[in-house]
Amino acid sequence: MKKGNTLILILAMVSVAVTVAAAVSGIMLYLDRKKKDEEELEHYLDCSIQ
Repeated sequence: MKKGNTLILILAMVSVAVTVAAAVSGIMLYLDRKKKDEEELEHYLDCSIQ
């Protein structure tokens, strides 16, 4: 392999790793927000019943 090809391969692998990390963090933030919204709704419903 030429030196240029190795550099391109390393940059591509780093790009893939960054993309996967961004996707995982986005999913985790979405799920956390969804859980928080459900907890707030449950609290609101409990308070409105009383």
